[in-house]
Amino acid sequence: MENPLEKLRNGELKLYALEKYMKADEAVGVRRQYIEEETGTSLESVGSYSIPIERVVVRNIENMIGCVQIPVGTAGPLPVNGEYANGTFWIPLATTEGALVASINRGCSAIAKAGGADVRIFQDFMTRAPVFAAKSIPHAADSIRWIEEHFSEIKEAAEKTTSHGKLKKISTYTAGTSVYVRMAYETGDAMGMNMATLASEAAAKVIEEATGLRLIAASGNMCCDKKPAAINAVEGRGKTVSAGVFLSDELIRTVLKTEASLLIEVNTRKNLVGSARAGALGFNAHAANVVAALFLACGQDAAHVVEGSNCITTAEAADGGVYVSVTLPSLQVGTVGGGTSIACQNECLKLLDCAGDGKAKKFAEIAACAVLAGELSLLSALAAGQLGKAHKELGRG
Repeated sequence: MENPLEKLRNGELKLYALEKYMKADEAVGVRRQYIEEETGTSLESVGSYSIPIERVVVRNIENMIGCVQIPVGTAGPLPVNGEYANGTFWIPLATTEGALVASINRGCSAIAKAGGADVRIFQDFMTRAPVFAAKSIPHAADSIRWIEEHFSEIKEAAEKTTSHGKLKKISTYTAGTSVYVRMAYETGDAMGMNMATLASEAAAKVIEEATGLRLIAASGNMCCDKKPAAINAVEGRGKTVSAGVFLSDELIRTVLKTEASLLIEVNTRKNLVGSARAGALGFNAHAANVVAALFLACGQDAAHVVEGSNCITTAEAADGGVYVSVTLPSLQVGTVGGGTSIACQNECLKLLDCAGDGKAKKFAEIAACAVLAGELSLLSALAAGQLGKAHKELGRG
């Protein structure tokens, strides 16, 4: 195309349409140059990237002008004793927070010396909850009764939209004449949000036609997607996964530099009582730190860190030591789709042997164990009074 910048300036060409007329890298370069001229800002660093973007500009982003690079470190080795993840793993973590990777690394060391972390997945489903308007309270009640009695019909309509998704259960809620239908799906190795949305839209049409309810929105926020919500902490969303490890008194003293009784007290007064007093939904030290760094490195939807922070950390006295565990009721991960196919993120998934089909549950188990490592290290640092010192030494003072 001749003079694309001039065509952009005079409105003959739309900024978002460049890829229709030129190759992806060329389109990104022209768009970046246009934005540089419009704003007077150099975007030289943003324009320096190594990932192939032909697929990215179609599936992952609009109006691309380049990439932002985030440093990636590794923590480990982390031994995992799971049903899907069995072995020792190096954890890729993308972050700009100094001391974070070092902290997780110390937790990995403690877990390794303890023989590895045990981990299990308790449930696995993605939700979407359309909201309907009823004409009256009796109409709402009659409609819910119909939904409960016609699950198989709704299931058939939903599953026609996908070759992988399976509708497993439906829960209904009301607020006056508003009717919320929370549908839970198995979504294979995809995180599954788009899959659940399309399936729920098809299911909602069946419900609307049969009951006379009026569909207001495909999502009524009872799902509840990318927002802090008690329903996800209680009922789960994505993977509900728990990881735990027994630490002997000697290991706590030599590796974590504190005492079992202090570790338990910090967890109780900080993570449990302190979180309850604050009205928090997460009862943990910094689970979101680990989830965010792992999500960014491995091409997950970063907004789902909100649900990933719904973590409860427990520390219980046991003979000769303490048993520390984390439970993440709403860990939403996938190993296909979304950002998992972008070159850098795909490499990080491959580092964990978690790229592609059949790997999502494995990835979830590893993620939970990484969170456990992060919790162990921070709780120990707090118990030993080392938190400020560590941050100062690693450039965070």
